[in-house]
Amino acid sequence: MNIETLLHQLIERYPALNACKKDIEETARLIISSYENNGQLLICGNGGSSSDAEHIVGELMKSFSKKRPLDPSFEDALSAVSKERGSFIASKLEKGLPAISLGAHSALTSAISNDMDGNLIFAQQVNGYGRKNDILFCITSSGNSQNIIDAAITAKAKGLTVIGLSGKTGGKLKQYCDAIICVPEISTPDIQELHLPVYHTICKITEHYFF
Repeated sequence: MNIETLLHQLIERYPALNACKKDIEETARLIISSYENNGQLLICGNGGSSSDAEHIVGELMKSFSKKRPLDPSFEDALSAVSKERGSFIASKLEKGLPAISLGAHSALTSAISNDMDGNLIFAQQVNGYGRKNDILFCITSSGNSQNIIDAAITAKAKGLTVIGLSGKTGGKLKQYCDAIICVPEISTPDIQELHLPVYHTICKITEHYFF
C-alpha cells in the first residue's frame, strides 16, 4: 500500500484534512528519511498531546498494522545466547522503529522542573538524547506552549529536524519547524480529534515503507 492510497483513505474519512495532505506527506517522508539514516523520533506534548506522544511511540516501537519479523541473523544470535529462551524470544519479538516520548519520564521531568526551570523539561531531554538525523516531533494544539518552543529551539541548535502538529495557525512554534501540520480547527478538543487520524496515517505510511 503506497503513500497516496493511505492519504486517500484518510481524506475520504476526514475531508477537512485535505488542506493538510501535502504537509502530512512531507512529515512522513522526513520521518522515513530519519529512520533510513539511523535516526530516532523524540516526541513531546502537554496534557492530551503528551498522551498522543505515547500513543505514537506505541505504534512505532512494535507492529501497528503490519507484521514485523526479525532478521534471521538476529534470531540465530538469540538462539546462540540461549537455545531455549532465545528461541522463544525470537518467536515473539518484532522490529521496532525507535521513538521516545519525552513526557514519559516523571522522575527526570520533575527534577528538571525543580532544579532548572519547568519550561526546560523537554529541551533538556533533547539536549541529552538528540543526535544527528534525529527528529523532534512537537504536538501542541495552540503552537504556543513555551516548553515545546524551548525544545524546538534546542533541537534546531543541535541540528535536528523539527516537525510540528498543531491547530489552524501553528502559533509561535511554526517558525522553528522544518514541516508542520496545522489541522483546520481552533478549539483544543476539535484539534485533538483530528490529530489522532493524522498521526495514525503517518505511522501507517512509515510502517508500510519499512515492512
